[in-house]
Amino acid sequence: MQRAGIPHRPDYTKSSIGNGNSPIVASVARSLIASLMTYPNMIGAPLCGQGLSCDCELLCTVPELCTKCSNGWGLRAAAAATVYGVGSNNRTRTGRAYTEDCRSGTYPPTGPTFKGNISWYTVNLDQAPQERWQKLISEKKTALNNLIQAIKNLATSFFPGEKIIQLVDKELPLLIGTLPSPFGEEIKGVADASGLPLGEVMLFNIFYEVFTVCTSVVAEDKSGKLYHARNLDFGLFLGWDVKNNSWMVTQLLRPLVVNVDFQRNGKTVFVSTSFAGYIGMLTGMKPGVFSLTMNERFSVDGGFIGVFEWILGKRDGMWMSFLTRSVLENSTSYEEAKTLLSKTKLLAPAYFILGGNKSGEACVITRSRASCLDIWELDLKEGRWYVLETNYDRWKAPLPIDNRRDPAMKCMGRTSQQNISFGTIYDMLSTKPVLNKLTAYTTLMSVSDNKLEAYLRICPDPCMPW
Repeated sequence: MQRAGIPHRPDYTKSSIGNGNSPIVASVARSLIASLMTYPNMIGAPLCGQGLSCDCELLCTVPELCTKCSNGWGLRAAAAATVYGVGSNNRTRTGRAYTEDCRSGTYPPTGPTFKGNISWYTVNLDQAPQERWQKLISEKKTALNNLIQAIKNLATSFFPGEKIIQLVDKELPLLIGTLPSPFGEEIKGVADASGLPLGEVMLFNIFYEVFTVCTSVVAEDKSGKLYHARNLDFGLFLGWDVKNNSWMVTQLLRPLVVNVDFQRNGKTVFVSTSFAGYIGMLTGMKPGVFSLTMNERFSVDGGFIGVFEWILGKRDGMWMSFLTRSVLENSTSYEEAKTLLSKTKLLAPAYFILGGNKSGEACVITRSRASCLDIWELDLKEGRWYVLETNYDRWKAPLPIDNRRDPAMKCMGRTSQQNISFGTIYDMLSTKPVLNKLTAYTTLMSVSDNKLEAYLRICPDPCMPW
């Protein structure tokens, strides 16, 4: 497999925050951008052939990363064994995803894949931005500190030495003033309520721009009612816990999952399933109007580059999760939301999965950072009663080791439009590998019923790492 290149772009490593000089930022940026030459291979590395070359088997095309395993970066041999089925009678060393027959009867949630219910909190949008998150964060600050320290440790394992620490502690806080209102003020409020350094809270919010791997679906039943659901998978390549056979960051995320009711004048504006301390939105619903989820889209010209361009002064793109938050808060119709999600310039490529409040209102918007590449819409006349997205363009085949799309579509086909419901969609999202080691939660939404349900998830062995 040849190493992918990065499209030509201006040398932003010569810039800095505030257009001044910051050797720390420039040095870290150069290291990161150079590492992006190998980042696509971190996902495609299992296809590199039979000669897996070192302990980090899934990073076999990036030998220099193999030494990072002891610090928690990437997959160790035990994780690779899970992928390839070593030592299991249920799987074979084929490099393909472990699958199972479509599940049924998993809803209401019970059993080994159900980790618990998710608590509700209210965020009052009439309060000052720095005050909105105080109650929630005061209850979750220990769990938030545990996760941020893990992310910080992983960042230092990827960039050895003190430069990344200096970037987090000294440079990232300077970015707060560059964020659109009210996001900078809210991040300050999270830092104040948690007692965590401002730069670390900023780092926590940045990570969601580049490490989210998900499955989302919008389906229409025979009566015209729409159902929108998703598995949120997070933590890819962020520290494999050999003892528990799971992703370290995913484990630490589950205690932070919350349902949030955003209110103004005592009335709900939108609801969301999110993570305490994270002020953007990945999953949400504006009752009676539309529902929205965001999935990461892998690209060489991807999230890391956009984030570092922002750090280094090129700020003409919108943070994905800030855009979805703004759309949920301010848009008043499905069409308005679709226009904003299609046309706003972004820091990172993405898939936006949008559902409305009437028959036929559902689509997957495929975005590059600069433009809309495709809008794939529900079309009952063509027999398309659902749209489903994982993390691959619909016109391209998914990687054999990460094929959640085909198992999900197989289960949707078996269910049929006649029988679609919260329960049957939850069954599909509970079927491996749609459910996998990265899955933190499942959310089910019905705009017309003003209903959002969310559940913590876990994937018992045998189970795919992603």
